[in-house]
Amino acid sequence: MTVTAKTPADELDVPYPGLPATATADFHRDGFVHLRGVLSAETIAAYEPVITSEVIRLNTQDLPLAERDTYGRAFLQVSNLWRENETVKRLVLSRRLAGIAAALLGVHAVRLYHDQALYKEPSGGITPWHADQYYWPLSSDRCVTIWLPLQDTPLDMGPLAFARGSHNFSHGRDLPISDESERQLKEALAEQDFEDVVEPFALGDASFHRGWTFHHAGPNRGTQPRRVMTVIYMDADIRVTEPTNAHQAADRAWMPGAGTGRIPETPLNPVLYDSRA
Repeated sequence: MTVTAKTPADELDVPYPGLPATATADFHRDGFVHLRGVLSAETIAAYEPVITSEVIRLNTQDLPLAERDTYGRAFLQVSNLWRENETVKRLVLSRRLAGIAAALLGVHAVRLYHDQALYKEPSGGITPWHADQYYWPLSSDRCVTIWLPLQDTPLDMGPLAFARGSHNFSHGRDLPISDESERQLKEALAEQDFEDVVEPFALGDASFHRGWTFHHAGPNRGTQPRRVMTVIYMDADIRVTEPTNAHQAADRAWMPGAGTGRIPETPLNPVLYDSRA
């Protein structure tokens, strides 16, 4: 594991003071919430260069954009950075961020599923419509992903966008992220009049979305990479299920040794927040 210099961590360990009183209700109604000032610009500035350097070091995508498929053009994807770098680990294991996730889900504790850095290069393409939980062999939908941009993210950089209330829509849950999911879901969500919520993100903003919330992103028309860190949290009492597709079978690797019907109490899935502790 690469060890880097210490960075400010106090903000990561104290509760987020800006959670609106209606945030949990809004999250359950809409399937997502966009929160302002989750982290300060100073904290983002301390972590962004480290995350970016790790993405560069660990990225295995070497094809030019023009030679990639739609998924490959959507972003560079590097997972479980917390296992590679002590500075990134402090961010991923943040009690503040995990506490927000627990409050939104309405559970007493959350554990880590895994993290992902998602970097959309300049001229990078769309992120097709999809729902993350298609990939997860988990017993409930008490899962949430934080989408934390590491720069101001105006509309031309392709911020994450959500179909409001679509976590209650069952159509398309059998679709992996692809050209086909983009075609089918774009049409189906429009037919059902789901609002496509597309907003810029200021530095320090973050969104949280449920596993079955359909979401997408536009291309990056800017000149700089759209740098984003994500962390997936799950109810600490969730259980592993039998995979229903090949992707879920592969995702069992994020919970090594956790058998079907068991709580994934593994070294890769620590409890990050417990309101009773």
